[in-house]
Amino acid sequence: MEKHNAPHMREPLCDIAQCGLPLALEAMGERWSFMILRAAFNGVRHFEDFLEALGIARNILSNRLSRLVEVGILKREHCADDRRRIEYRLTPKGLDLLPAMLALRQWGEKWQLGVPANPVMCDDRDGQPIRPIGIVSHDGRLLAPADLMWRDRSELDAETTFEPLRKVP
Repeated sequence: MEKHNAPHMREPLCDIAQCGLPLALEAMGERWSFMILRAAFNGVRHFEDFLEALGIARNILSNRLSRLVEVGILKREHCADDRRRIEYRLTPKGLDLLPAMLALRQWGEKWQLGVPANPVMCDDRDGQPIRPIGIVSHDGRLLAPADLMWRDRSELDAETTFEPLRKVP
């Protein structure tokens, strides 16, 4: 197959219903939701702890936590030791946002801070820093924008079988 350059990377922008980006932005699309998610990835579970860690207004925190629960990114659970207290825990859907969070953090370090932030995300097995989040091909190659192209799903279906992103009930 011929090599495609950046102009071939164009998708039809008019068909917004076929794009997951607007839906992701609708679920997460503002700063405090990302900061709450960051705190949740760092083990924060209780309303008061989110307040303290983030310095966010109570009403904004309440609204954002409710929204993240509503869209299935967090779940509310009663604490085992005190049923009156509520914990907010990441769902599998929320955990799947980690690569996006790390990519945004790395982008911010590179283009906004200009230096790597501290602490550094490392592999638990060997303690070494993770690589920059990138676009990886089906066979493990790191891809650049010039290596990408859009194809219609029906073309792919005709050529091969693929694993769906998630099973639809």
